[in-house]
Amino acid sequence: MNCPLPNESKADRIVRFIIAAVLFLTAQFWLFGIWRYIFYVLAAISLMTSLSGFCGLYSMLKINTINNKK
Repeated sequence: MNCPLPNESKADRIVRFIIAAVLFLTAQFWLFGIWRYIFYVLAAISLMTSLSGFCGLYSMLKINTINNKK
């Protein structure tokens, strides 16, 4: 099985992690009903993409935020 190549820079991954934390905390303490679950799902997606370094939407749009200069 081939793993997709990372397409997120370190800064992009840090921002996604912070967004995941904010979404989770917002859902936990301030939201109720369906909005709570929507924010949990968005937080989980943001967390998974920040940890893996791969974003499927970036892949479909041919976006790569990694600076490949050597």
